[in-house]
Amino acid sequence: ALSLVGIQSRGPAQGFRPVAVTMTYIQNWEEFVKAAEKLCVTETTKVRVVIKYRHCAGLLLMKVTDDVVCLQYKTDQAQDVKKFEKFQNQLMRLLVSRESRSNLMEMD
Repeated sequence: ALSLVGIQSRGPAQGFRPVAVTMTYIQNWEEFVKAAEKLCVTETTKVRVVIKYRHCAGLLLMKVTDDVVCLQYKTDQAQDVKKFEKFQNQLMRLLVSRESRSNLMEMD
């Protein structure tokens, strides 16, 4: 896995302090899934999932980030589209159920 550290500044609402971002391309799908699920469980409200297709290069990319850790997976295999779709649905269920539980706890 490749690890890069970059500097990102936040928008005006959060101020302009620099934040170190770790971006990692993970080569193995199963490792990516485990790392992304772990990130989603620990930082439910801050996690974003992005799926991008680059037609000119024939690449499908998935990125899961919380603005501190950035996990990325890319593939040029058409059969991986179903994996991406299944995993995205799994993440959405995980995030929604986690948010619902935290909202219920706040109301009590």
